[in-house]
Amino acid sequence: MMLGFVFAGCFSTAGQAPRRSLQVFFPDGSAATAELAVSDAERQLGLMFRPKINDDQAMLFIFEVEDTHSFWMKNMRFPIDILWLDKDRRIVHIEARVPPCAQDPCPSYPSPQPARFVLEIRSGGSDTRKLKLYDRLDFVLPRDLR
Repeated sequence: MMLGFVFAGCFSTAGQAPRRSLQVFFPDGSAATAELAVSDAERQLGLMFRPKINDDQAMLFIFEVEDTHSFWMKNMRFPIDILWLDKDRRIVHIEARVPPCAQDPCPSYPSPQPARFVLEIRSGGSDTRKLKLYDRLDFVLPRDLR
């Protein structure tokens, strides 16, 4: 499944309704407010066209079932770290410091392992938080997404 995603920032812009978000807690005790990308349209837009992402922001892509999900950086303005999480919220793959797409065709970044969630964070955030494979991230999904 090829999906074009990019971090679309966690907060609404003027005139737009705020998007749903939740707190993601990392093993080092830090947290980020993650904007949720649940619908196909939200997942396709992701973080495209946003000017930046802060250390305390993220985007959480939620899929109905575990599968392999590819991401690309079309229309991104900044690099990010991409974390693929299984149904138990354990990291199954990390792509660190993924640059924006410079020219078509944009490269894809797939996970070799099935994932139910994908978290995009500020570039270098996985190193700063010393994240590694099989670390568990904590968050509580809204009832309608469980």
